[in-house]
Amino acid sequence: MALDQLRIASRRSQLAMVQTNWVKQELERTNPGLSISIEAMATQGDKILDVALAKIGDKGLFTKELEAQMLVGRAEIAVHSLKDLPTNLPEGLMLGCITEREDPADALVVNSKNADKQLETLPTGAVVGTSSLRRLAQLRHKYPHLVFKDVRGNVITRLQKLDSGDYDCLILAAAGLTRLGFGDRIHQLIPSEISLHAVGQGALGIECVEGHPEVLEIIKKLEHKPTSQRCLAERAFLRELEGGCQVPIGVNSIVNAKELILTGMVASLDGKRLIRDQKKGSIDNPESIGLELANTLKGQGAGEILQEIFNDVRPQA
Repeated sequence: MALDQLRIASRRSQLAMVQTNWVKQELERTNPGLSISIEAMATQGDKILDVALAKIGDKGLFTKELEAQMLVGRAEIAVHSLKDLPTNLPEGLMLGCITEREDPADALVVNSKNADKQLETLPTGAVVGTSSLRRLAQLRHKYPHLVFKDVRGNVITRLQKLDSGDYDCLILAAAGLTRLGFGDRIHQLIPSEISLHAVGQGALGIECVEGHPEVLEIIKKLEHKPTSQRCLAERAFLRELEGGCQVPIGVNSIVNAKELILTGMVASLDGKRLIRDQKKGSIDNPESIGLELANTLKGQGAGEILQEIFNDVRPQA
């Protein structure tokens, strides 16, 4: 059955709208004559800005409301930053498409007084802003002399807090800065040797209702196979470790010819314990690589670390 209208559920945040409008434009380009509209809304994660994300629950904070729109028939698809999309989706929904990835690296953004500094040369006591436990744990492990402070709000709000002197620097996703036109604020791309990125970071995931092949056919035109292979391996790794986006789990993936190389990390919140390993395998079986790596880290003590973290940051009743 041909489809002549498509409704996209999206968060209202500036970055979400930039990403969703890009998907809308690409779908219009690849599907001439298709009428596409955007149904924008605020999610729970957008509304609660005065509490650390890990304290209010992490899985689905930025996705549940969008998924509800699809399940009640008010939207055919939803566009997400893939790093925000839980690895286990509600019954009746599926991850239909993964788009080409921007640079997934974390980025250092500095207050002007630190323009001559790099992450490794920041002075003792420098205040680093991040809302990510993953970044926090890895940077504490590498730079215990720095001070880490939670930061919430959209990218523009965070940059304003930085420039007003509330922080000496921020750690943000390079992809988000680039998409919002703030690429010139990237002071340093943090190498994976220091900070492995979040699962799916830099890619967009298009979620859809199962059993609608006409919708799947439309969105699959935006699929980027190498990105999809990398992200499926990363998501399988995260799923097996049963970690949400707010636990210190990091990854890096590389496609080299027919081989996919996946690096994974689990760390304690204080950064004192960090387990890291790597697996290689065929790009045709990316999820098996993620599964194997997760089980390897479990054998090295990752499960115990994650259980302790879950107990520490369990959402308040």
